[in-house]
Amino acid sequence: MIYKDFQGLQLSALGFGAMRLPTVDGNDAVIDEKAAEAMVDYALAHGINYYDTAWGYHAGNSETVLGHALSRHPRDSFYLATKFPGYDLSNMDKVQEIFEKQLEKCNVDYFDFYLFHNVCEMNIDAYLDQKYGIYEYLIEQRKNGRIRHLGFSCHGGLPVLKRFLEAYGDKMEFCQLQINYIDWDFQEARAKVELLDQYHIPVWVMEPLRGGRLANLSEKEAAVLQEMRPDESVPAWAFRFLQSLPSVKMILSGMSTMAQLQDNLATFETDKPLTDAEMERLLALAKQMVNPHALPCTACHYCVSHCPQGLDIPQLLAWYNEHCFTGGGFIAPMALASFPADKQPSACIGCRSCEAVCPQQIKISEALADFTEKLKA
Repeated sequence: MIYKDFQGLQLSALGFGAMRLPTVDGNDAVIDEKAAEAMVDYALAHGINYYDTAWGYHAGNSETVLGHALSRHPRDSFYLATKFPGYDLSNMDKVQEIFEKQLEKCNVDYFDFYLFHNVCEMNIDAYLDQKYGIYEYLIEQRKNGRIRHLGFSCHGGLPVLKRFLEAYGDKMEFCQLQINYIDWDFQEARAKVELLDQYHIPVWVMEPLRGGRLANLSEKEAAVLQEMRPDESVPAWAFRFLQSLPSVKMILSGMSTMAQLQDNLATFETDKPLTDAEMERLLALAKQMVNPHALPCTACHYCVSHCPQGLDIPQLLAWYNEHCFTGGGFIAPMALASFPADKQPSACIGCRSCEAVCPQQIKISEALADFTEKLKA
């Protein structure tokens, strides 16, 4: 395992993300606890010492399951991170209540790392509003030792990141960004990292595989990579890209199976950054892969818990993107044929409840309406 120095701590370069733990029958809210425990045990035994969860992951069950799995090991053998759920504005006046409950759910007395979750256009005003006291409370918990290191995650655009840093940047110890070779330019990740460098804030990475997209390239796309490094796996390229960025200290991967965990561990046995030529070709490939009509859904499932129709929005958006990429075709209609009528894109009532908690600020209701029309064509 590669390790990175952070304020004297040796953090495993690969972090265990708990947003995509193994589930029972594909139900995101029901975690397969035995499988999750086995993965945590294996990860610890093979050098992963950083574990990342959040209030809303797996419909609120991730913190509990991960906390139980880790509690079977010495407290000094791992670093635990969770986040204040500011992606939901109804939580803004509940920072103390939520923080205390998180300690209870995770079965710990302190968090090694704690984050303002999902700083974005939707919540930046609330995060900066002193009436909620979020910043003051979290700073106080750090002083009291119940938070060892305080940072934030950001899905917002560059202007939002600038506003947050101007307000709180001198007190932030790390920033978690969505970075991968698709989003390096597509979502201005490059410019965001450069801004963080100005504040001397190290970078944590989420969505290195972009919701699995970069682990499942087309044959044509994969051939470009295999030509450069025949022995490198397709998913490993996403990690090698990140290993090439000096500001990156932590790379989080949400792993759902033991096989995924083992593959990632094998990649992180060695540090193999890209050459300049490889970087140039990889970013050229990324530009070819980006479709201007594709929505940047990462299947976080926040939207699902707020949909009164109970729609599987991440799956619907995945099929919508596929339909847009191919300009129609039979794949999406065939897949949707297995969905009941009340779970089709047309079942969306346009209430926009899902959009209020979407980290990517996707106009979901408009997309589903457009999808409905495209399916009629």
